[in-house]
Amino acid sequence: MSVNESELGTDSEYSQKVGERLRAIRRQKRMSLQDVESQSDHEFKASVLGAYERGERAISVPRLHRLATYYNVPVDQLLPRSSVSSGRSSDVLDLTDSTHAIGGILLDLAHLEEIPGPEGEMLGRYLSMIQVQRQDFNGKVLTIRKDDLRAVACILGVEIDFVLDRLADLKLTRA
Repeated sequence: MSVNESELGTDSEYSQKVGERLRAIRRQKRMSLQDVESQSDHEFKASVLGAYERGERAISVPRLHRLATYYNVPVDQLLPRSSVSSGRSSDVLDLTDSTHAIGGILLDLAHLEEIPGPEGEMLGRYLSMIQVQRQDFNGKVLTIRKDDLRAVACILGVEIDFVLDRLADLKLTRA
């Protein structure tokens, strides 16, 4: 047995871990199984998705890709990590970490698409990187830390003292 196989266990254990990831992403998006079914025009049946999430049924790679596209997350975020590569003892998303701490800046990601040109493109890539790094895929808002503001200021071409004003002008900040 290879190192990765011994870390992830049997196929059924792996399917359960994939299911935990699928459930965590769906819940982070605040969607029920029925919501996914109806909003995906019945491509993902609630009963089948539930079976994936419970680890009772294995999901094919093409279907996993379609589900990742539907959830608007990178495919690799739907797969469990080995404890060695991730440095995490659990594959379940921890929504209580410092990315959601009081004092962060809450960005409204819905308005991100309205920012034209290279500025919007670069900001979108940077915020996507933060989402992947922090495994924060709710898709509607993102809390950024004070440390992130320096990079955002550079992307927006403003001094750090004016970055919050610029974010407000772009309708990206939320109260």
